[in-house]
Amino acid sequence: MSEIALRLENIHVAYGAGLQRVLNGFSLSLRKGELTCLLGASGCGKTTVLRAIAGFERVSEGDIWIARQQVAGHRLHLPPEKRQTGMVFQEYALFPHLTAEENIAFGLRRLPREQQSQRVDTLLKMVELGNHARHYPHQLSGGQQQRVALARALAPRPQILLLDEPFSSLDSRTRERIGIEVRDILREAGQTALMVTHSETEAQMMGGHIGQVHQGQYRAL
Repeated sequence: MSEIALRLENIHVAYGAGLQRVLNGFSLSLRKGELTCLLGASGCGKTTVLRAIAGFERVSEGDIWIARQQVAGHRLHLPPEKRQTGMVFQEYALFPHLTAEENIAFGLRRLPREQQSQRVDTLLKMVELGNHARHYPHQLSGGQQQRVALARALAPRPQILLLDEPFSSLDSRTRERIGIEVRDILREAGQTALMVTHSETEAQMMGGHIGQVHQGQYRAL
């Protein structure tokens, strides 16, 4: 049986002066190499799940484990840069002044130059953008930008990849094509990933496990 790559136990997150609970006893686990999609309407807390895992939100109760390391719990809050997570946003968040290869290399600055170059070349081939390495974001289509964003998130070999509505800014035809490409790339890489979306079609297209954020808790579908 494969090892647990991510475990959330009884997570609580509250916002605002009144401390309204967005997550209320949320629990979820992913095995290594699994892709899980979280469904839910806007405001249900699904993005908060990702932010809590990544370390952008503090949990008021509960524990989060990434691989065998506890990253959140009672009096424990590991900063985002120490959590071995990668994140892909809806807006791509590419650096406009950097080329595709420079964007991908951004998270590899601690590696020797030769290792950086090898890793970037491998990822450019994986996302089929080898001929666009020196193109700037404005020279790429929306789908190509999304693949650069994916490659950048994969570059440091994160334990967990988090995807926040990654296809929502694409038109429907491109969304389906890029969704299938991303799914296949993640499978090829053996990457554990958690994606949130409001689209049941997208969740089914990505395959893997599907769950729902309902009243601040996880519900398997």
